[in-house]
Amino acid sequence: MARRKPLRTDIAWSTTDKITVKGLDLCQDILGKVSLGDMAFLGMADRLPTPAESLVFNAIAVCLVEHGLTPSALVTRLTLAGAPEAMQAAVGAGLCGLGSVFVGSMEDAARLLQEALPKSDAPAGTPPNIEELAKQLVAREIAAGRSLPGIGHHIHKPQDPRAPALFAIARNNGFDGPYIALMEAVAEETGRQLGKSLPVNATGAIAAIACEMGLPWDIVRGIGVLARAVGLVAHVLEERRNPIAREMKTMVEEQATAHFR
Repeated sequence: MARRKPLRTDIAWSTTDKITVKGLDLCQDILGKVSLGDMAFLGMADRLPTPAESLVFNAIAVCLVEHGLTPSALVTRLTLAGAPEAMQAAVGAGLCGLGSVFVGSMEDAARLLQEALPKSDAPAGTPPNIEELAKQLVAREIAAGRSLPGIGHHIHKPQDPRAPALFAIARNNGFDGPYIALMEAVAEETGRQLGKSLPVNATGAIAAIACEMGLPWDIVRGIGVLARAVGLVAHVLEERRNPIAREMKTMVEEQATAHFR
């Protein structure tokens, strides 16, 4: 019989009069002292952020809270129309759409960056040849028929205004290393090889900054999940005050079936 793995969690535990989260007393060390963004950083990095990390992490999280009637917001509103008693289901439904195209592409971008620049190579040691690395990386992805994550935007042209704003915040707080340089070089090289402008977008910037902060690529999408959940709650509230989901459903149905009439 195979040996069973002992169950263990290092996140939180409770006694009759105390709740401990990541080694901190919830009531004494956290409440009134730690922001929601800092709490998220604690969960991802197993420690509270420095002041600079706090500012940068909160900036990249806040950046993803809202972007209008995105697919996730539409799904949330439509789900609420069918189950108005279940806010959590509506928000959860919206979060399910955060993937390789919308919001979640930061995970793919972070993975690309960290696999190209393993932590042992950056930022310490001999600086890599970023331009040559970007050239090889982009050529490989294009040859394989894969799109480069974290660059270009279907609305924001010629530049996603969020990317330079986030990079400026990161650089002003000491996060200006090879991952940001590589992300920018990848965007430039992709544009050169494909013959069109594809600047870094918000998720590409967030991926690069998260890499600079030492977050592993496979948790980076979590920043988008926690941030967009906040925004979707706002869509729930607006949908309850001023419903548009049923009207959207009617408009879609009328247009999609107009050829039968």
